[in-house]
Amino acid sequence: MVKTAPGQKTLQGATTIQLSDVQVGDRVLVRGAGADGGGPISASTVVIMKQGDVANRQQQEIQDWQRRGAGGIVRSIDSASGAIVVAAGLNRTMTIQTSPQTEFLRYAPDSVKFSDARKSTISDIKAGDQLRARGNRSADGQQITAETVISGSFRNIAGTVTAVDAASNTLTVTDLIAKQPATVKVTADTQMRKIPPEMGQRIAAFLRRGAGGQQGNGTPGAQSAQPVGVGTGLRGGGQPGMSGGQGGPGGQNGPPDFQRMIRAMPAATLADLQKGDAVMIVTTQGSAGEPVTALTLLSGVEPILTAAPTQTSAANLLSGWSMGGGEGEPQ
Repeated sequence: MVKTAPGQKTLQGATTIQLSDVQVGDRVLVRGAGADGGGPISASTVVIMKQGDVANRQQQEIQDWQRRGAGGIVRSIDSASGAIVVAAGLNRTMTIQTSPQTEFLRYAPDSVKFSDARKSTISDIKAGDQLRARGNRSADGQQITAETVISGSFRNIAGTVTAVDAASNTLTVTDLIAKQPATVKVTADTQMRKIPPEMGQRIAAFLRRGAGGQQGNGTPGAQSAQPVGVGTGLRGGGQPGMSGGQGGPGGQNGPPDFQRMIRAMPAATLADLQKGDAVMIVTTQGSAGEPVTALTLLSGVEPILTAAPTQTSAANLLSGWSMGGGEGEPQ
């Protein structure tokens, strides 16, 4: 019986431990022969990862995604060169440069958990997908050399709450564009935030300026829509600000980082929602006739939808904020 650290690919460096060292919550890998009739396994090798070590590893992964991650909506894919172009800001794109060493992951169709993501390839990615990559960024911030890429096809809903069912953890939303009702299920993995009124007005003012002359035929969630969100966008004291900053183009005059701003906003619950509230939601695609599952949900968006209803879809504001919930999740 040996103990190894999370993330190790071999047992080199593993240390011998005793059964008394194993605790509830530790991870165990057992190799051996199974008894007939489903009896106990006769173990030849037992590998232990301590619960605390796993938790520390997960926290490090989350922090690394926050520090070196970026993403947006996929615009184009060049499988030959490994280059993926994503819309990562208002009228701004970023290139995700992959290589044979890049790890590709794909969200399961009906799961919002990062831990449920499956091994994938660049050929599984298509235009319109939401994508997040982790790696080293170029000096100008326009390219990431990706170590890990996770992608998925999600539905984007911007609309008004018509009903909340606390017993079933669902809400019904009328999509402002499709003019159709959608039943959305909220789970423990759904990330919910509420925009304070003052911040909603500030974001709306920025979008009105940025959308000037660009209303066109864009629709929320359409492939042509531009997800906004680069830079740091934080003021002193950790409060979200409206300027760009480190990590994004434009310096202090660059676009705000809506994704980081959202992370700093107050958490919300299903009980906070009422009939008539405006929401933006990113959900799983779901199955026909079944509720979709919310990945992220943002309320307090009334001034934002009023400011630029044809451009401020859930994809625009929430893309890349947090695609998932689980170990090592991208944030």
